[in-house]
Amino acid sequence: MSVNERLPSLPLLLDLLALRDKALAADSLNALAFAMANDLYPLLHYRQAVVLARRDKRFELLAISGLAKPAEDSPYLIWLRRTCPWLSARLPDDAPRWLAREELQPPPEIDDGWAEWWPAGVFCVPIADRDDQPLGLLLFLLDAPPTEPQAAALKGLWQTWAYCWAALAGRRRVVGWRPSRRQVLVVLGACAALLFLPVRQTALAPAEIVSHRAQVISSPIDGVIERMLVRPNQPVEVGTPLFALDETSLRSRAEVLGKEVAVADAELVAASQRAFDNPQSKNELTLLSSRAQQRRAELAAVQAQLKRALVTAPRAGVAVFSDPNDWIGKPVVTGERILLVADPTQPAMRIQLPVADAIGLEPGAQVTLFLTAHPLVPLHGEVLETSYQARPSDEGVASYQLLASIEGQPEQARLGLQGTAKLYGGRVVLGYYLLRRPLSTLRAWTGW
Repeated sequence: MSVNERLPSLPLLLDLLALRDKALAADSLNALAFAMANDLYPLLHYRQAVVLARRDKRFELLAISGLAKPAEDSPYLIWLRRTCPWLSARLPDDAPRWLAREELQPPPEIDDGWAEWWPAGVFCVPIADRDDQPLGLLLFLLDAPPTEPQAAALKGLWQTWAYCWAALAGRRRVVGWRPSRRQVLVVLGACAALLFLPVRQTALAPAEIVSHRAQVISSPIDGVIERMLVRPNQPVEVGTPLFALDETSLRSRAEVLGKEVAVADAELVAASQRAFDNPQSKNELTLLSSRAQQRRAELAAVQAQLKRALVTAPRAGVAVFSDPNDWIGKPVVTGERILLVADPTQPAMRIQLPVADAIGLEPGAQVTLFLTAHPLVPLHGEVLETSYQARPSDEGVASYQLLASIEGQPEQARLGLQGTAKLYGGRVVLGYYLLRRPLSTLRAWTGW
C-alpha cells in the first residue's frame, strides 16, 4: 500500500472537522451522545450505534442511533445492560477494538441476543478522560471491522469526544500527591502520639462582675414600699436613706394603742381609789396593772416599727437593684431582699459553671474573663470559693456558682458587666481532653 493510499482523503478530513466542531458546540452530555450515535453513519455505515455512560460497574444508556428516546423496559435494552459489562471486560485497555462473535464464544444468555439483534461483530470504542478514568462506551454494530485508514483517521475524533464528555460530565482532573501505605501509618502513629500530649484542661462559663464586699438590704418589717430614695448604681454613704415603707397602717395602730394605754391607766387609777373603801377592788389592781403594761409594750413595738420604716445604708458603697418602679407599691415581708450595697473598689467574678462543662477546680485556679463590652482587654484572677451543690441558674441550667478575684484595679471592671470566663484546671492528656464530653454522654446513655 502506497503512502497516498494510507492518507485520508480531503472529504473525509472535512467531515471529521465538522464532527469535531459539532462535538465542541454540544451544550449537554445528552446532545453529545446523540451526535456520537448518529453523525458518524456516513463514514462507517453501521447498522446501529449505542452510547452508554459508565456508572461504577454498571452502564447507563444515553443514546441509540435512529431513536430519540428508547424505551427502558424493552427486551433489547434489558439484554444490552447485561451484555455491556461482559463486553467491557474483554477490552484490556482504552484502545478501540473489533470484537467478533465467533471469536469470543459468548455465554448462552448473551449469545442468543447477539444472534437475534446484532451482526457478526461490534466495534467497541472506550471513552476515558485524561487520567484514564472510564467515562463510557461507544458500540458500532458492523458486518466487518473498519479499515486501517479509517481507524487511524477516527483516532482524533475519539479523543475529541472523550474531552467533550469529561467537560460536560463535570469530571475534574485529580492531580496531587497520594500517600503510600507507610506514610499513612507514620501519620496515624504521629496522631496517636499526639493524643498523649499533656494539655491544660479548660472550661468556658458565663460570668458577671460583682462586689466581693456586698451587703444585702432586706425589708425590716412586713409592709408596702412607698418610695425608693436612691437610684440604681447611686453612690451612698453610711446613713443615706435607701427606701421607705408605707407608715399609714402603723401610725393608725399606734394611735389606737395610745388610746388603749390611756384607758388602761384610767381604769387602773379608778381601781386604786376604790380599793381604799372596797376590799374586792384590790384583786383587780394586779389584772389592770398587767393590762396597762401590755398596752404600753404593744405601743412601744409599733413605735419601734415606725422607726424602722425608713431604711438607711449601713455602709458606704453603690446601691445595686433593678428599676425603682418595680418596687414602688410592692408588698414585702420581713427579710425579703430589696437591694445590695456593694463596694465598687473590690470587684470580683461570679461564674455560673454548667454541670455538663464542669472540670476539677480547686481554690486558687486561674480564671480569665473576657467582657462583652471590652473583649480585647481580658481580666485575670483566681477562684476564691465554689458552691457545694449545683443549682438552676437564671437560664434554668444546673450550674455551680463560683466566686473569683480580679487582679489589680482595672477601669473596665464595672459592677454588672457580663462576659465569658475561661477556667483553667489541671493538666491531662490530649486524648482525655478531646474525648471527655463524648465519653460522659456515652455513659449517660448506656449506663456503662
